[in-house]
Amino acid sequence: MFKALITTTVMSFAPLVAVADEMTDVISDQLQAFQKRDVGTAWDYASPMIQGQFVDPRSFAHIVEQGYGPIWNNATVRFGIAMAKEGRVRQTVIVTDQTGQTQGYEYDMIETDAGWKVNGVRPIDLPDIAV
Repeated sequence: MFKALITTTVMSFAPLVAVADEMTDVISDQLQAFQKRDVGTAWDYASPMIQGQFVDPRSFAHIVEQGYGPIWNNATVRFGIAMAKEGRVRQTVIVTDQTGQTQGYEYDMIETDAGWKVNGVRPIDLPDIAV
């Protein structure tokens, strides 16, 4: 019984591990595009649902700049845990902007025919960690 539980748990995480690099590459590439103010490339990493919510890449960039300043002005990025649920993966990303402000985000990732896409981002609270 215990062995079966371990096997099931490992097997359920195996697909997530296999795609983790693909997802973090997409997020990293989109963040680099924001750094370069290459909104067309950043737009390409957004899911069809996200693209459907905006008229064009410029309006998308405006929302990111106004509402997600640390993402727009990102300087460093660290990846936390990823969790799979209902065909989606939620990836924790810790972003530090150019002024040194750090903010956690949960990226909602979906797999499309064109590969992994960012399907949404929401700020999350980061736990206080004592050194």
